[in-house]
Amino acid sequence: MIARNMGVTDRVLRALVGVALIAWAVMSGPVWAWIGVVPLLTAFVGMCPLYAVLGIRTCASPGP
Repeated sequence: MIARNMGVTDRVLRALVGVALIAWAVMSGPVWAWIGVVPLLTAFVGMCPLYAVLGIRTCASPGP
């Protein structure tokens, strides 16, 4: 089970950035804009691997 380490605000912002980057990539943007998949996936899952390594939590309570 993945322990969530991201709060709601963090997840919403990541989802917005991810969707914006992917939309830019689809509309003939640069290839690197496909990196928007990463923040979108972390927002969906609620867990950021980098946060786990650094010991950062933006959520109020520990979750499963």
